[in-house]
Amino acid sequence: MSTAAPQRSRPAATIPHEMLGQMRVPTFADVERAAVAIAPHVRRTPLLRSPKLDAIAGAPVWLKTECLQVTGSFKARGAFNAMLALSPEQRARGVVAYSTGNHGQAIAWAAKTLGLQATVVMPVDAPKNKVQKATQQGAQVVHYDRRTQSREEIGMRLLEESGGTLVPPGDHPDVLAAQGTVALEALQDLPAEARANLGLFASPCGGGGLAAGCGLVIDALSPQTRQYAVEPAGFDDTVQSLAKGQRTPNAPGATTMSDALMAAIPAELPWEINHRFLSGALAVSDAEVRTAIRFALEELRLVVEPGGAVALAALLAGKLDLQGRDAVIVLSGGNIDTPLLRELLQDA
Repeated sequence: MSTAAPQRSRPAATIPHEMLGQMRVPTFADVERAAVAIAPHVRRTPLLRSPKLDAIAGAPVWLKTECLQVTGSFKARGAFNAMLALSPEQRARGVVAYSTGNHGQAIAWAAKTLGLQATVVMPVDAPKNKVQKATQQGAQVVHYDRRTQSREEIGMRLLEESGGTLVPPGDHPDVLAAQGTVALEALQDLPAEARANLGLFASPCGGGGLAAGCGLVIDALSPQTRQYAVEPAGFDDTVQSLAKGQRTPNAPGATTMSDALMAAIPAELPWEINHRFLSGALAVSDAEVRTAIRFALEELRLVVEPGGAVALAALLAGKLDLQGRDAVIVLSGGNIDTPLLRELLQDA
């Protein structure tokens, strides 16, 4: 793992998205505006400390507990910000989203709160609790087979049929900007000494929207801080992409318990930021994730889903070197399926 402070180049103002056309790249100012817009609708999640975790890491560790967020994950931030930006005419036609689970729940919650109709494209193997929570909020769920079908193509077809607005989980400037409020809150809430000594910020990574949004904040407010994205083994497309210098897909056929992070390839908009701002990315095994989930439950009294626990897993596995400096570790979600939680408790 690199120990040097990052040297960041500037993202482009816009990118030509392969499917969605010219797309604006958000800035730190967009994150600040998003923080104000979503404040009435989301929870300012606390930073928690654990003496045992500090001892393991050899430095102060601050846990950003998005597992306590409304809808159970950070995704509520982006969903609300994107929908708040819609015109009255767009709201009347509703929204379409695709999601492995948490973004779909967030879209459904935000749509119900704001009085919109939502359609969410979700894989047939998505955890039942995530599907149920989306439908309970009034969203229409359309299933697809992630091995043989493209959720993006299905989403575009639904858009043509409904005339609605697409709110994807990563390739949307308003979504990405709002995900950056995770880092904005964390840095604002750190004690002054800890913020001045902040050496590392690590978060889970699927399509890359959370890392990219947080990267805008770290670049603006704490440029000395190294930023790492953590992925599940077999779905380490950001690890591969950074190594090759271009977006690189995962090999087909991999499996992981971290269902929230099963992206096939880094999303185009987040990649424009992440390949410039990330100090690195790394992958963790399912066994390491299981250890992290049990640690969170037993030591922190927190329920964290597999995808939400990967950054903590990397820390516990000794894959993140804090160099004696403060670190922020994001626990990005808590929507664990009950049968899996029961299995983990039985194995403990």
